[in-house]
Amino acid sequence: MEWYEQARAAEEIRDWDTAIALVSARAACYSADFRAHDSHLWHMDLLVGAERFAELTELARTDVHARRRLNRSLHERGMDRALRHRAEEGDKGALYLLVRLLCETGRLPEAGRAVEDLGPEDEYAHQIVADFPAPPSGD
Repeated sequence: MEWYEQARAAEEIRDWDTAIALVSARAACYSADFRAHDSHLWHMDLLVGAERFAELTELARTDVHARRRLNRSLHERGMDRALRHRAEEGDKGALYLLVRLLCETGRLPEAGRAVEDLGPEDEYAHQIVADFPAPPSGD
């Protein structure tokens, strides 16, 4: 059995340590070898599956893929406080996902305040709020 098959099998049974070890050994960010780059992206997904957020957060300091995957995972889990914290530290991707999350959960005023607090000059953040459909009026 090839390493790839072993890693997939480990992932299927949620043996995260084995899957991560197999994949990370062959992963390289922005490698000219597309397989190494694909393994890097897979590695980020495995860290999320294993809920190794501390490790992913550490990698996110210097790795754009880790940062994006961490932010997306926080958004998917509805973790607005964690996204806000990341946005407060200057992560624009976290700001955008925070604003989307707040809008998606019917908290448009809070989304507007988040933009004013964290990115008052950020046109894209303002646009996310502006483009979100307003809730139907009770009239």
